[in-house]
Order: sequence, then C-alpha cells, then structure tokens
Amino acid sequence: MLQMRVNSSRMFRAVDTISLNADTDLAVLIHGAKQPWVLSPAPGIERKLLERVGGEIALATSIVRYAPGSRFSPHVHGAGEEFLVLEGVFSDEHGDYPPLTYVRNPPGSQHTPRSSAGCTIFVKLRQMSATERQRLAVHARHEVGLQTLYRGSKVVVELHCLPANGSLLLDARSGGEELFVFEGTAHAPGIDLARWSWWRRPPSAGETTLTSTTGAIVLPKRGHLSRSEG
Repeated sequence: MLQMRVNSSRMFRAVDTISLNADTDLAVLIHGAKQPWVLSPAPGIERKLLERVGGEIALATSIVRYAPGSRFSPHVHGAGEEFLVLEGVFSDEHGDYPPLTYVRNPPGSQHTPRSSAGCTIFVKLRQMSATERQRLAVHARHEVGLQTLYRGSKVVVELHCLPANGSLLLDARSGGEELFVFEGTAHAPGIDLARWSWWRRPPSAGETTLTSTTGAIVLPKRGHLSRSEG
C-alpha cells in the first residue's frame, strides 16, 4: 500500500543530527511555504528542511534563504550539490544567478556562496553520483513549455511551464520521482500543490496526471531515489 506522509512543523536546531523523510519508499508532500525557517551556522542564512539525513553535513533537500550581504565560508561539496534559484540573485566565484537558474556543482567542487541583495534557493545536497565531474549552470526561461535542465544515464531534471488548464503526466516507475513547485498551483488526484510545495513519489506511486487551472512552473526530477545518480 502506498503511504503518504505530510511533514510536521517540528523545529530543529542547526547542530541536530536529523532523520527527516529519510525513507524513500514513502511518498512525502510538504508545503514548503508553510514550514518554519531554521537557523544555519552562517549568520543571516536560514533553511526550511524538507528531507535530511545527518547533521550539519547531510544528505538534504531544503529551501535556503540568504539575507542581504550574507555568505557561507568556502566549502567543498563532497557528494555534490544542485539548486534552483527561486528569488533574488545568488552569487559565488562563478557568477551571479537570477531566478530560474539551475546549477549542478559536482562532487569535490568548492565555492563560496553569497548574496548581496538576498536570495532564496531550492537546494539538494549529497545526492549525486561520485563519478559526476561536469559543473552545469542553466538559465531557464518562463515562456518555454519544457526545458531539460540535466540528463544523465538514469536521472532527468526538467522545468515545465504549464499554461492555464495545462497538464503534465508524472511517472515514478523508473527510479522514483519528485516535484517542486516554483510558482503557481497544481493538482493531482487527492493532492493540492502550491508555491514551494515538494512532492516525493517512490516507484510504487506509478503514473498520475498533474493539472493546473491557473498555470504553474514545476521542477520534476526522475530516476534518482536509489541515491545513485547517473
């Protein structure tokens, strides 16, 4: 039987060792806009925790907010990082990235993230193949219906701009699937999604159809729930 878990608003400290939504055989729906902000070790940077396994170094899926002028110290991503800019401008030594920029920093890469004016990003940590080496930065566009942001041997990351009354077939059978709503609202049978909703679907979830009466921009990722990307 497919199980659905809706995340609670439990508050965590930055130093906690956490197991949050760690079972990838369970479907999870979190309305990120309603989740509390949790302090990070860096002043002015807060997180909404969606998925986390570990302490400060963790497999994690989060929404991260940078106050104007805030930054993290230089650090290495031992198992990779990918993120989508939601608001403001994210910066590091590679450049400045406005909303709808998708970035993949491969395992072993280093940077010093910061934001002069402030920004918010959707970020996934320690969920890449150890063999991935290519850094990627894609500037997506609102007006394009389907944009493939990354395609590996198993994993596909896309951005779909659904028009009003548009639809999208979701299929989790090959390696699972997750969906993040950048903006707008969308619906599937028994599921309502709003801005910053995150929906993880294990392979047992099968197929369903996502629809939007108002229009929405959504980020589906498929084939990664084995935790070994490619």
